[in-house]
Amino acid sequence: MYQKVDTNLNFVNREKKTEKFWKEHQIFEKNMNKRIGSQIYTFYDGPPTANGKPHIGHVLTRVIKDMIPRYRTMKGYDVPRKAGWDTHGLPVELEVEKKLGLNGKEQIEEYGIEQFIKQCKESVWKYKGMWENFSNMVGFWVDMKHPYVTYENSFIESEWWALKQIWEKSLLYKDFKIVPYCSRCGTPLSSQEVAQGYKTVKECSAIVRFKVVGEDAYFLAWTTTAWTLPSNLALCVNPEEIYCKVKAADG
Repeated sequence: MYQKVDTNLNFVNREKKTEKFWKEHQIFEKNMNKRIGSQIYTFYDGPPTANGKPHIGHVLTRVIKDMIPRYRTMKGYDVPRKAGWDTHGLPVELEVEKKLGLNGKEQIEEYGIEQFIKQCKESVWKYKGMWENFSNMVGFWVDMKHPYVTYENSFIESEWWALKQIWEKSLLYKDFKIVPYCSRCGTPLSSQEVAQGYKTVKECSAIVRFKVVGEDAYFLAWTTTAWTLPSNLALCVNPEEIYCKVKAADG
C-alpha cells in the first residue's frame, strides 16, 4: 500500500530518507543479485580520478550514466555495476609536483622515480571518501567495495592482453597525428589536460584575401606576421594538396 504524498514536501529530507532506506535494506545488492544468471549487458563507464574533487558537471554525467544500466536491469539484464578509479595521468603527477615543490622531469629524477610514483599512488585517494558520498547522494548505483584500479597489475595486464588481441587481428597500425605537446613535461597532452590550463589570450594573426587572376574568387591566407603583408609579391600553393572552394555569400 502506498503512503499518501504530503503536498508540502521537503525534498532534501525525502532524498536522505530514501538513501537511508536503500542502505539499510541493501536495495542495490538485492537488485544486483536478482539478475545473476540473466543475459549480461555491459556498460563501460570511464572512471573518475579520485585526487580531484567532484563538481556540478559530475552530477550530470553520473545521473545519465546511471540511467542506462538501471533501465537495462529493469528490462531483465544482468548489468555489472563495477566502480573504477583512474590513477594514471598528468594531472596526478602535476598535483604531486606542486606538493613536493618539484618542477619538471629532471627534478623528479633527482627526487627518485620510485618515491615519486609512491607519492602519486597516495595522492589519487585524497578525495575517495568525498566521491563515495557524492555518488550515494545522487543515487548512483555502483559497487564501490570491489573497484578496479588502473595502477594495479591485474588491470595493466588486462590492457596488455587487449592490445595483444588487437595486434593479432592486424588492427593495430603505425601512423602520424598532430597532438598538443608539453615541452616542460615531455609528453603529449589530451584535450582534457589542455583544457585545464585554458585561458583567453590575444592572438596577433590575420586572415587576408588574395584575388585570383581572371576569376571572381580569392585565396584565404593566414599569417602571424601581418607586418610583412605590404611587401608580399606572391602566394605559395602546393600542387599536391587538396584545396576547398567555398561560396561565402551571394553578391
